Amino acid sequence: MFGRLMPREGNFFELFDQHAEHIRTGSQALTQLMNEYGDVAARRRHIDAIDVAERNADKVTHETVTLLHKTFITPFDRDDIHKLITTMDDILDLIQDVAESAMLYDLQRISPDAQQLAEITGMCCDRVKAAVNLLDSMENAEAILKICGEIDRLESDADRVMRSAMSKLFRDEGDVRQLSKLKAIYELRESVSDKCEDVANVIEGVVLENA
Repeated sequence: MFGRLMPREGNFFELFDQHAEHIRTGSQALTQLMNEYGDVAARRRHIDAIDVAERNADKVTHETVTLLHKTFITPFDRDDIHKLITTMDDILDLIQDVAESAMLYDLQRISPDAQQLAEITGMCCDRVKAAVNLLDSMENAEAILKICGEIDRLESDADRVMRSAMSKLFRDEGDVRQLSKLKAIYELRESVSDKCEDVANVIEGVVLENA
């Protein structure tokens, strides 16, 4: 059904998929950044990759919003299209915030908990990509909803890791400055998985309204 309603001048689903790929690229670079933080050259390389992904995603967001204003018939509700692309864009903005904050705070070391949060975030972003890739056909409704459920569960996992990490930090970290820096990084990291859950909620709404 969606294919018959698509506007001739563009394909929203292709734009969603392009953006989701930039999210995945950025999240992979962030995971590598956390795992190779002690290597200064690698650190700079991964931060640059995140910056490129964020700029590319911004271009896709702008193109999507422009197309939305030009298109009379859209594949689903206009507000949902706008909410989906802007919430996806928020994911990469937060990923960039994590990388930039680590540098600005002159963070000297990354804890295993921060690395674990990065891994969970990466899995969330992979599933955002998978769900968006299926969104062009409501025949995929069941599979999409299953992926959205996986994102919800991963976000809960991130919450548990976050609580444990904070407990360890306040119990074991004797350097007050390091404590403050890591606390900020943990909170930003966990915000990325929260935003992935927000995207999953938008996608669930679209599927339930249109399937």
